[in-house]
Amino acid sequence: MDNLLSIITFLPAIAALILAIFLRGDDAAAQLGAKRLALFATLATFVVSLFLIAQYDSSNTGFQFVEQAEWIMGFQYKMGVDGISVLFVMLTTFLMPLVIWSAWDVKLRVKEYMIAFLLLETLMLGVFSALDLVLFYVFFEAGLIPMFLIIGIWGGVNRIYATFKFFLYTFLGSVLMLVAMIAMYVDAGTTDIVTLLAHDFSTSPITVLGMSLTGGMQSLAFLAFFASFAVKMPMWPVHTWLPDAHVQAPTAGSVVLAAILLKMGGYGFLRFSLPMFPMASEIFAPMVLWLSAIAIVYTSLVALVQEDMKKLIAYSSVAHMGYVTAGIFSLNQQGLDGAIFQMISHGFISGALFLCVGVIYDRMHTREIDAYGGLVNRMPKYALIFMFFTMANVGLPGTSGFVGEFLTLMGMFQANTWVAAIATSGVIFSAAYGLWLYRRVVMGDLIKESLKAITDLSLREKAIFAPLVAMTILLGVYPSLVTDVTGPAVANLLENHAAAVPADLAAAPAAH
Repeated sequence: MDNLLSIITFLPAIAALILAIFLRGDDAAAQLGAKRLALFATLATFVVSLFLIAQYDSSNTGFQFVEQAEWIMGFQYKMGVDGISVLFVMLTTFLMPLVIWSAWDVKLRVKEYMIAFLLLETLMLGVFSALDLVLFYVFFEAGLIPMFLIIGIWGGVNRIYATFKFFLYTFLGSVLMLVAMIAMYVDAGTTDIVTLLAHDFSTSPITVLGMSLTGGMQSLAFLAFFASFAVKMPMWPVHTWLPDAHVQAPTAGSVVLAAILLKMGGYGFLRFSLPMFPMASEIFAPMVLWLSAIAIVYTSLVALVQEDMKKLIAYSSVAHMGYVTAGIFSLNQQGLDGAIFQMISHGFISGALFLCVGVIYDRMHTREIDAYGGLVNRMPKYALIFMFFTMANVGLPGTSGFVGEFLTLMGMFQANTWVAAIATSGVIFSAAYGLWLYRRVVMGDLIKESLKAITDLSLREKAIFAPLVAMTILLGVYPSLVTDVTGPAVANLLENHAAAVPADLAAAPAAH
């Protein structure tokens, strides 16, 4: 299939268009029809994406399944995947049917809800597949719109505040990235990402506000891209939009936000920052490593004092993204492999944890930790699933969470021992807040009258959790499913990076 990537990317959007044009009414039959069509479309997208991964050649470090055509104003519609991006495409197509199925009980404006998620899937897939700067930016920014609507219409009591905070944080960061993209186009004469990866952007020192900036244009462009990707991750201290967005978002929105949307920041660092601005990456690597270490410790401590389950898991996500950024800017094979693995693993684990919160929220309509206790007495199956994903989030050996953390810490130790030592404490903190949450919600006697009629997992809920459990275990015991795909592409990235960086700068990045 010459247009396999386009089929995968736009299949959900076509289903959204069909829903918008042909589905009429808001009765029970119309709602069920909207849900079934959305589920079928996302399942079909996943099935088609299996052909992508089956035909992908991991030994080829270049872009594969490349499609190119004239677009607008001389810009190109260009799509393709490599060993870094193909797994994010697979993660997205794998999770979206589960997200749709988890929203089966939604009653408010169901057609519009499903359309928003279908469009969001297309835009997320576009981000991971785009090989043109303008096309990437369109997908990257347009993804804000459906998530803005998902939180703003179907969210909680303070959804308007959370929605605008989410939008303004992410949009303002991306404005700087747009300015940098324009400068890159003027300098290189193209927006083709493949060409830009080989372009040598100036590193001659320049004067900004009377101060000499080492790294020149590379440093300015790096900082502009960093502003956007750091917010999207999100990194400390620009993370404050995430807990509010998670708390107010519906369960399905929280799953997509944590499992996929946050990964766009890490993907951006891997696709743009490291390969396009290698000298600037070396210069700013120590800063990013220390910001990551602070994020891991600080957000873990904040998670310990939360009274809202969603907010606790949201801060946990920020801490785990700290491992990702530290792994990426360790600038070695273990660090980058671990960062990509951690992002894929976190997609399954964090998505499952937000689904765990959603299960009991649907029954009790509260996320307050103090409202629960002793659920194991009424919900033994739920208690087992919640324990499994809590342990995976902590990094229990045998789960995918362990592999990602272990590899990133190995990379960190090679880059900066002090950063690695501080980051390692995050493993202890994650066990503390994870087990603290589990003990208060699940363990103990069932003494609250409101909980005595609560029901265990339904068949649908078990079916949603089953593939997440399977992938968490599979990647935990057989991590080469990921590393065999990412390894050659990462090695090629690092080889090109090393060739573009002066030997004295690469030898001691911590000194700069």
